[in-house]
Amino acid sequence: MNLDPPTLTGASQRPSNRAPLDAAAVTNRGDTFPVARYRLEFRAKQPIRLPDYAGSMLRGAFGHALRQLACMTRQKECTGCPLVDGCPYPAIFAPVPRATHALQNFNRIPVPQVIEPPAWGARVLTAGETLTFHQVLVGRARQELPLIVLAWRRALARGIGAGDGTGELIRVVHCGENDETEIHRPEVGTIADHMQEIALRAPSDARLAEATLHILTPLRLQHNGQALPPAKLQPRTLLLALARRANLLAEFHADGPLIDDFAALSDAAARVGDERNVCWRDWKRYSSRQQREMCLGGVVGTWRLQGPLAPFAALLRLGQWLHVGKETTFGLGQYTLGGCAPRDICADSGRNRERNAQLLERNELN
Repeated sequence: MNLDPPTLTGASQRPSNRAPLDAAAVTNRGDTFPVARYRLEFRAKQPIRLPDYAGSMLRGAFGHALRQLACMTRQKECTGCPLVDGCPYPAIFAPVPRATHALQNFNRIPVPQVIEPPAWGARVLTAGETLTFHQVLVGRARQELPLIVLAWRRALARGIGAGDGTGELIRVVHCGENDETEIHRPEVGTIADHMQEIALRAPSDARLAEATLHILTPLRLQHNGQALPPAKLQPRTLLLALARRANLLAEFHADGPLIDDFAALSDAAARVGDERNVCWRDWKRYSSRQQREMCLGGVVGTWRLQGPLAPFAALLRLGQWLHVGKETTFGLGQYTLGGCAPRDICADSGRNRERNAQLLERNELN
């Protein structure tokens, strides 16, 4: 796969009369954000076939099990159901937009959960091996953790993927900002108390002038409904996408919007430059709702931002939990912040596909 050559984009020279934003100007709802990440570990009982990217497979199994547990009326659609306002299924999996909104009408609103599947690569987990994946819960969805864990147990007991592989829950681990804590085992039954929020601010925010994003799953930033290729990416597009996503999640699923002045934020984003070493990674999924195959590729690799980043420090940190871009509910748009990537994602992609194909072939023969 060809790499997009590294590019340096200078800060915009567009004149502005606005005063520079400081690190605290972006977020206006306190020092924390209501979000938590959980690692779920299952022991395979019957072989589980993982496709190249298991986000869609896991989401479908989870949604089916959650609906079976939560839905009281068994209507085909949540819209029009008399119990929709109090039902946890749409609240977690398919939230219904408000009838009216102060700024615009929404056909869809962000889902308050993100499924982070196992690392990229098709393979078969044989009986006794461990299936590990993560789920991020935002706002009021955190209160439904016991129901969510039960839905995952039912999904894996029923069977997932080609061949309906099954598994039993080993444990659930809360993955905090600085540590991990086991909070649940089936034999215990209860879920231990734990922190369900992360800090928005850090002492270094005011000095932030550089940030490196290691993009782990395809990032789909769009313009006029079309995904942007590597050559057309801009820091402003990324930063405003992060701001919109965090703001809408806070508004619809927590205590209210985070951001007061998007115009000032947009102006600040135009002053940020970047260097990119990214490539395009394709991913296709079949939509049973639309009865067609969907192409949902995006960019992966390293994206370094340079410039006055103080107003975006909290959003960049928060994006590691929330993801960014389109189809985040499948786990797309995942990134980590840091100085060095754990590996060259682009260079490894071809080798990974070849190695995984060999593993699948060996499993088929055995």
